[in-house]
Amino acid sequence: MPTNRLERSRHDRMIAGVLGGFARWLGWNPMLLRIVFVLVSILSAAFPGILVYLLAWLLMPEEGR
Repeated sequence: MPTNRLERSRHDRMIAGVLGGFARWLGWNPMLLRIVFVLVSILSAAFPGILVYLLAWLLMPEEGR
């Protein structure tokens, strides 16, 4: 079930919890979202994955804060 707030996950993280937080917010499987994000980042010249991830890391609050 999606939560109302978009927050970085403190428990489901590989780097900063950004995709774990998005997955929880969307109600998706975190590993599936990570795979899709990496594939889209690699296969698309128009999607700067690293920049998007870094911006989300800076802008999304951490869970519980």
